[in-house]
Amino acid sequence: MLYVQQSLGPDEELVHVGKFHWMYTVGAFMSILWGLVMSILIMFAAYKGYEMFGYLPNDTGFLGAIKIIHPGIRGVAFLFFVLGLVKFAHMMVIKVTTEIAITNNRMVYKRGLVARQVGEISIDRIEGVNVLQTILGRIFDYGRVMIRGMGVGEVVLPPIEDPISFRRAIEEAKVR
Repeated sequence: MLYVQQSLGPDEELVHVGKFHWMYTVGAFMSILWGLVMSILIMFAAYKGYEMFGYLPNDTGFLGAIKIIHPGIRGVAFLFFVLGLVKFAHMMVIKVTTEIAITNNRMVYKRGLVARQVGEISIDRIEGVNVLQTILGRIFDYGRVMIRGMGVGEVVLPPIEDPISFRRAIEEAKVR
């Protein structure tokens, strides 16, 4: 919350801070899991292929066969695992570097690590707020918030926890 706190005006106060839901982190970890599963499936398929065509010595187990399998196949399997790690890192950087807040004067959406992108909408210029929730979002209380502003268009926030209270905070800030 460093940027938002630094950019507060003299009579401005924080009304609500939007936070990523834990399901976003679960999705990031699932990227690692899917990369690992895909790499194991590739290696297992290669092992079974080598075994079926008789390229493996007798009594060679799965782990022993990894040394014999073609380096290109091992490289592709490793690439899938690395892609899972990169996707995880990307999602975590987004989570750490994103700030979403509502003050009594404006809604602030800051994202970016090196290149900073800041979207601010004055509270009195917000026309409407929509909450977008999937079935899982309803069950676990997370969702996206779409904010329509006059002259700004639409700003769709990433999945945040308790989007209904975020919308309510915008309405309360409008009343102040």
